[in-house]
Amino acid sequence: MKMLVTGGAGFIGSNLVDELVKDGHEVHVIDNFSSGKKDNCNSSAFYHELDISDIKNLKKMKNIFEEVDTVFHCAALARVQPSILNPVKYEKNNTLGIINILKTAVDMKVRRVIYSASSSAYGPTENLPSNEKDAPNPISPYANQKYYGELCCKMFSAVYSIETVSLRYFNVYGERQILGGAYATVVGIFLKQILDKKPLTINGNGKQRRDFTYVGDVVRANILASKSSKVGCGEVINIGYGKNVSINSIADMIGGEKKYMDPVKEPFANLADITKAKKLLGWEPLVGIMSWIKEYKILKEIKYE
Repeated sequence: MKMLVTGGAGFIGSNLVDELVKDGHEVHVIDNFSSGKKDNCNSSAFYHELDISDIKNLKKMKNIFEEVDTVFHCAALARVQPSILNPVKYEKNNTLGIINILKTAVDMKVRRVIYSASSSAYGPTENLPSNEKDAPNPISPYANQKYYGELCCKMFSAVYSIETVSLRYFNVYGERQILGGAYATVVGIFLKQILDKKPLTINGNGKQRRDFTYVGDVVRANILASKSSKVGCGEVINIGYGKNVSINSIADMIGGEKKYMDPVKEPFANLADITKAKKLLGWEPLVGIMSWIKEYKILKEIKYE
């Protein structure tokens, strides 16, 4: 079966490509390599380097979409703080990107689109765990754009009869995560700082709590979402571990000196209610972050002393 992964040279997308190839599918990837890496590319997949947000590429996209069964839309400019610094760039990439993907999918009669949404759509809330019925409250350009993508998916399902599902990821970590720069997550930043023998920098007091979700579990959720007969009408589904831990706890587990920095504007805590994922997808997380860090320490990528 022909599958398409946008952003398939990135962190989540490349892990998904590997699994789809392993399952025997013909896998095509669209990536502009703005943050994706050539090293992440699977030699058995077909890669198309182009920008999905550029309307000039729609004809090329249609050719790639021909006979595709499922599109996994992972491509996006990610992270909250960089989007605050550059909202116009993020708006063009993330908003036009999802519209172009959905319209091309409709034109080429794709069966289903799986959209990588974000728990940032919930915004700051004390009502934890977050349930999909909770009112969204995005407080950054990135969060707002990802929520808009969910609305687009639901609208396209209603108006154009294409099957869509939006998966709201909670703090994804794992192999191939970005270890430095504006797009790195806190786990990636900590691992890079350990590599560089630098203190682990923590914004605020480190008591903030996050629901960290393993990339392999996220990949499984995508594949199950592509197969489930219980979804396809624009459903929004949380994908998280269902438990949260403090940033201090992560730093303690990784080891090294801690350095506390000025706080940034961000929710104090997040936590996923994953009841819906269990019911509609038959999915539940298998890997916890503390056990993963213990295993990751022995890998060659991180040389602990």
